[in-house]
Amino acid sequence: MTDVADPGATPSVGLGVVHLFFRNQPLADRDAVLAAFKESEAAGDQAISVAMLGHKADLAVMALGNDLWRLRRLQTALCLAGLELIDSYVSMTEVSEYAAGVPDEMKNARLYPELPPEGKTAWCFYPMSKKRNSDGNWFTLPFDQRKELMYEHGTSGRKFAGRLVQLITASTGVDDYEWGVTLFAQRPDDLKEVVYTMRFDEASAVYAEFGAFYTGMVASPVETLDAIGLL
Repeated sequence: MTDVADPGATPSVGLGVVHLFFRNQPLADRDAVLAAFKESEAAGDQAISVAMLGHKADLAVMALGNDLWRLRRLQTALCLAGLELIDSYVSMTEVSEYAAGVPDEMKNARLYPELPPEGKTAWCFYPMSKKRNSDGNWFTLPFDQRKELMYEHGTSGRKFAGRLVQLITASTGVDDYEWGVTLFAQRPDDLKEVVYTMRFDEASAVYAEFGAFYTGMVASPVETLDAIGLL
């Protein structure tokens, strides 16, 4: 990765992450969009393109890098290319406090993921927080109880090993929810099944609040632009 100069734009550990959701426009410039992807990748960042399903967006770009200025330049370049930015989410990679004891290899995979995973083109993103209601306040539970509930939650997720890769990024203080969840799966019904299964865990059923879900298919920038009609 390239050197960075501004500590205000550089996470002390891990990577900055931005999910950008665009609508195609009649005057959008295909060549300029592709050039923005190439420039981002040449700088050492990861820029994943997703052809979106449904009315919420046409194109999603998930970008990860260690310099938020570079992520901002990618956002600017895509907007100047004529795409309409209609939603976004900002977060950072992290190792959860409940996973502090995992091996270094697992920590590095969470802090510095290599995306997208091969063979997993079904894609979903949603933000979430933990409840602070009087009848269910996650943050008033003792740490050991929270850790036990998260271990149960993780056990449910590990049943999908090989079928699905999950990246949880932290957004407390930088966006509206506390975490962003990005799923890469072999098939679209894997997305449905894992979210359904994990909602029965107490950590989710009692204490979780979810934002909007975005779903699509990961593809190369060229294939994605073909799919959304930016020719």
